[in-house]
Amino acid sequence: MTDAADVAWIEKLRQSGIRVDREGRFIHEGAEVTHEGLKSALFRWLDRLPPPDGRYVLRLDARRFAYLDVDDTPLVVRAARVDPMGVVHLALSDGAEEPLDPATLTLDAAGILRAWVRGGRLEARLSSSAVAALADLLTESGGRSVLRVAGQSVPLPARPAR
Repeated sequence: MTDAADVAWIEKLRQSGIRVDREGRFIHEGAEVTHEGLKSALFRWLDRLPPPDGRYVLRLDARRFAYLDVDDTPLVVRAARVDPMGVVHLALSDGAEEPLDPATLTLDAAGILRAWVRGGRLEARLSSSAVAALADLLTESGGRSVLRVAGQSVPLPARPAR
């Protein structure tokens, strides 16, 4: 095979047929992946190619990965809580919990909040229950939504077009 044929063949093999739906569930051939061990592995492998490509992948290592489709965001924030120090903690659909970096929050035209997690590598949509937990921290100022947390006011920018 030529180099171009090798690349095309590898690209075809990398099509996993797996997608993450809007609720953060893995779907394969129209059915939800329900095996807990497999779901755990898929979440562990979830990653994103660096720019300019930026596609979501299931990554085993630097050379071995497969593409997956993502309906909205690859992770969903299922719950949020504020600790006594004012730090917001996010419970993610992969079972992990991590502190919110308020500077990563965005708001789209439909009023959906999203934040970057896993060190800024993956985007997560905040579920309505997570937003409800933050309701007392969300205000408006000058026509813009603002998160007031840990003594600071963080304006929520519009989510960039994808």
